[in-house]
Amino acid sequence: MEQSKSILMCTPNSVQVTHVFDIFGYSKHRGMDNEKFIRSGTFSVGGHDWSIRFYPDEYNTEKVEKDYVSVYLERMSKGAKVRGSCDLRLVDHSTGISASVHKTELRTFDPADLKTVPKIEVPVPPSDIAEHLGKLLKDDEGFDVTFCVRRKTIGAHRSILAARSPVFKAELFGPMREAKTPRRVTIKDMQPDIFTALLHFIYTDSLPDGDKNTDMIRHLLVAADRYAMERLKLACQSILCENLNVDTVATTWALADQHSCDKLRDACLEYIAYSNAMDAVVETPGYKNLKVTDPSLIVDLLERTTKVRNA
Repeated sequence: MEQSKSILMCTPNSVQVTHVFDIFGYSKHRGMDNEKFIRSGTFSVGGHDWSIRFYPDEYNTEKVEKDYVSVYLERMSKGAKVRGSCDLRLVDHSTGISASVHKTELRTFDPADLKTVPKIEVPVPPSDIAEHLGKLLKDDEGFDVTFCVRRKTIGAHRSILAARSPVFKAELFGPMREAKTPRRVTIKDMQPDIFTALLHFIYTDSLPDGDKNTDMIRHLLVAADRYAMERLKLACQSILCENLNVDTVATTWALADQHSCDKLRDACLEYIAYSNAMDAVVETPGYKNLKVTDPSLIVDLLERTTKVRNA
């Protein structure tokens, strides 16, 4: 009897597609409600339609604070079950080279539940913009304006200064600027180290490392008020509040009054009222100087201190 053999082979149909999803203005999407997302356009793979959901802030129903973004691959079309996997890659715009950050295992996409899809969490590192801008200032790269401060020349970038201070913006770009774009600006009534600390804050949003002595912080507060930099002004007030003592409180009170620092002024009043230090304060050089230069401010200080005590 003649015998025959038949061989059957089953080869799964496998399709691979690369889909590029560009998100412009990414930083502007941060801080969205964590249930809001950005959806890519629909693309086809293996005869099925797909899209990408991108959550700029961690998507979770428990509202847990995490520094993550979330990415979902979503099947858009109906039909039979489909098995698939995806490899999430981020592209470095400066080099055009992509690197894999997460690759899923093969899994089933059930048409009965189209939105049950693989979730990919990408850790977002802390912002390093201050580090890069600080390096830009330190390395003297691309300066387009020079400041003369007590015979010392200090370079900077006009656009960065204008973005951080409305006063610098008016001086360097506004109608009050010189007919020709100023390349050299003289800064009066300020020490070079104070102006350098001001620039450091403008570029890094932080104070320079090192000894933040009270006298330096007072001068920096004056500079912050001069250039309408409210965050720096508040930072200086906070440091001065923490360092109030009998010797400094009268001078700090006068500074707070001159530059409309209400929180700092209140702190001085409370320090004198609740520490019962008035007798010691009146013997300090700062109080005696204030008594000569602005007696009305002394009267105001005494009246307000009495009100605080009696409150």
